[in-house]
Amino acid sequence: MTETAAALRTVAHNVRAARTRAGLTLEELGRRAQVSKGALVGLEKAQGNPNLATLVRLADTLGISVSALMQGPPEGRVRVVAAEEVEPLWRGPRGGAARLMLTTAGPAPVELWRWRLEPGEEYPSHPHRPGVVETVSVTAGRMTLVVDGTEYTVEAGRTATFDGDTVHTYRGAGTEACHLIMTVQLPPGPVT
Repeated sequence: MTETAAALRTVAHNVRAARTRAGLTLEELGRRAQVSKGALVGLEKAQGNPNLATLVRLADTLGISVSALMQGPPEGRVRVVAAEEVEPLWRGPRGGAARLMLTTAGPAPVELWRWRLEPGEEYPSHPHRPGVVETVSVTAGRMTLVVDGTEYTVEAGRTATFDGDTVHTYRGAGTEACHLIMTVQLPPGPVT
């Protein structure tokens, strides 16, 4: 079995288990997450290829992290993750990529992402559930962060934070690639 097939089987199992724990039918999860029932049936059968936006909507609706949908059983007290071992969940048309490195455990988990945005590349994100806080720290280059239609320039050595329950976009700016670390702090508790 390939790594991709194994990863899809893990996502399928985790989506089905989280949906069952939440007491949601396929129809209700699909309606809340704005994902078709057919796509959910395929996903729960480990078929198809869900994109980052679909995984984010499902995780938000189920009240869990994206990585909780993707991770197998815990590996132990300490996890060391190498960026080159993590498949990107998003690839930009010019070579950019977003990798979900890991998620902390506990009642209010935090996702840690590594992003590379080439000049002009952008990733528009739908609003997350209330209580989600995103923080971006640019380590090289420059990006434009757009929150509620207002643009903010974030250069290397600077960090920005905002409530993620609004429309927001990440855009590579300048003439070189922008490298950034993003954290997504999730609120405690399931979605009601």
